[in-house]
Amino acid sequence: MSFKKKNFIIMKKDIKQLKVEDLAVAIVPREEEDELWDSFLINLKEESIISVLINSKGYGEIDGKPIKTTILRHFFEEIGPLHITKIEPIQTKLFEITNEYWISFKHEGYMYDKKYVFVKGSIDKMNFTEIPFINRKGVMIR
Repeated sequence: MSFKKKNFIIMKKDIKQLKVEDLAVAIVPREEEDELWDSFLINLKEESIISVLINSKGYGEIDGKPIKTTILRHFFEEIGPLHITKIEPIQTKLFEITNEYWISFKHEGYMYDKKYVFVKGSIDKMNFTEIPFINRKGVMIR
């Protein structure tokens, strides 16, 4: 019995690219502390998301010196519908550089990913909005 090998080439255009919707990242000041704020992932979907992987990092320049933070990774098995989950604390001195959160997760059998980028200077009280589920103000990217 012989088997013929078939070569399949999958092109990027052949892969379904689904847009991330109803998910947000927020950075919110702590009520009792000035130097640390908290970052949150907000699931605005009516369903859970699973296998959630978050990579966070900061990069840029402060006083003319290049700065790169350590890449931090967080994993959550499931984040429920209409739920907010704390990612990590962030020091206010890092608002002077770009802060990036790359979120990957599974939903309805598909793998999704999206980068949420808080550019230098964007984490500021003049950009505050009401953050869902915690009734506090902060900066949010949807």
